[in-house]
Amino acid sequence: QRDLVESGGGLVQPGTSLRLSCTGSGLALDFYGIGWFRQGSGKAREGVLCIGKKSTSPEEVKQGRFTVSRGMEKNTVYLQIDNMTSDDAGTYYCAADRKGETHCHIPSWYDYWGQGTQVTVSS
Repeated sequence: QRDLVESGGGLVQPGTSLRLSCTGSGLALDFYGIGWFRQGSGKAREGVLCIGKKSTSPEEVKQGRFTVSRGMEKNTVYLQIDNMTSDDAGTYYCAADRKGETHCHIPSWYDYWGQGTQVTVSS
């Protein structure tokens, strides 16, 4: 069975940082492109930041407040969000692309999805 499991969500205060984890089971994540997506209440799912497979992409990608990195621990990819705001609240999902590519704007191209982890931002 091939699964992705997200963890690290919860209640965070505005202005703080949060690190989410995506762990693969039955999927060797080094060979997959990994995307992080989120869906806020009443909003469409949107791409946050994506990273290609390990052999062809940097191990860390940073864009503004968001950083995706491959962990030293086996089969884990992280999403760090700095300076959290209320707009960052929602359910965060990771997804894996077996071609190893990145396409944050086309979530339907990803082959495997986790169940999501909920993030609430409140003081």
